[in-house]
Amino acid sequence: MKGCETYLDWNATAPLKVEARAAVSEALCLCGNPSSVHRRGRASRRLLEDARASVAKLVGAAPQSVIFTSGGTEANHLALLGAGRERILVSAVEHSSVLGAVPGAERIPVDRDGRVRLEALDALLSQDARAALVSVMLANNETGVLEPAEEAAAIAHRHGALFHCDAVQAAGKILLDSAAIGADFLSLSAHKIGGPMGVGALVVGEEGAIAPLLRGGGQERRRRAGTENLPGITGFGAAAAASDLGAYERIRALREGLERELAARAPDCPVVGAGAPRLPNTLALAMPGVPAETQVIAFDLEGVMVSAGAACSSGKIEKSHVLEAMGVPAEIARSTIRVSLGWSTGEDDIGRFLDAWTALHRRKRARQGRLAA
Repeated sequence: MKGCETYLDWNATAPLKVEARAAVSEALCLCGNPSSVHRRGRASRRLLEDARASVAKLVGAAPQSVIFTSGGTEANHLALLGAGRERILVSAVEHSSVLGAVPGAERIPVDRDGRVRLEALDALLSQDARAALVSVMLANNETGVLEPAEEAAAIAHRHGALFHCDAVQAAGKILLDSAAIGADFLSLSAHKIGGPMGVGALVVGEEGAIAPLLRGGGQERRRRAGTENLPGITGFGAAAAASDLGAYERIRALREGLERELAARAPDCPVVGAGAPRLPNTLALAMPGVPAETQVIAFDLEGVMVSAGAACSSGKIEKSHVLEAMGVPAEIARSTIRVSLGWSTGEDDIGRFLDAWTALHRRKRARQGRLAA
């Protein structure tokens, strides 16, 4: 339908929730530093601590365990670099902000579904007794595959290692309990759950002492210096409080229906990670013979917004280290897009995507037919 837009790139960022917008607006009207002891400072501090409690509740943690940061990337860096461990082990499919934090970290291999190989983690930790930190994400941002984080944490702790879990993509979409996972550190980002961009958090467990990366102030219990981003943090808290896991059951049904329809129309187009448990909203779909960037542009011309892999490279579409680690054939990897749904996605959006995708697939088959003639 002309003039309509379909947004299916929720894993890149979610729209700002109305509750978060209102909270940000309220905070912007305040003039008071949360560290000041006068009445305006105390008013700002109340908003800050209310938001901290909401974010903590989202992941089943104590409010004092939440350190606010500038986003998920900083939270990941704070965990990996602030834990003070000699060895860092990360899964081969981690987000680039984890891989980039410690470029020399040991890589834990994954299976063909993209799930970390627990026996390999156990073997790696057995080979070296140095104090270690293990980082395994909860849900992959490109494929939606859920990692066995709880089992990985148990293995890490058995070897005396600390465990960090990047839960940025999972928060607000599936039930999340930091203590049940066994996470000494857990990373979050506001804009993935309908909060504003530029704010995140690191949740620190009882065993997870952390050294600050930013020094010079007593904010965040001396764990992260710098005046807090009060509007962003209050928006984060409001988005966390407004999270509705029930909505994602409807979204799961939409995604599963989309997968069935795609399989019926084009059995030659695989879903990457389909053999593993996944987030309810994420679909990594290949169209062999059509590069991912070509698909993204073609769909955008039809008013349908999807992405090719992660949206963290300033608009550049690069080779996916996630699909490479999974052993996905190069032809499939080059042609894989990510379709991610959210709470406002409806049947019309799915139909619009299917129409655009089917038209492109037919053009591909027609071109192949002409070349074969």
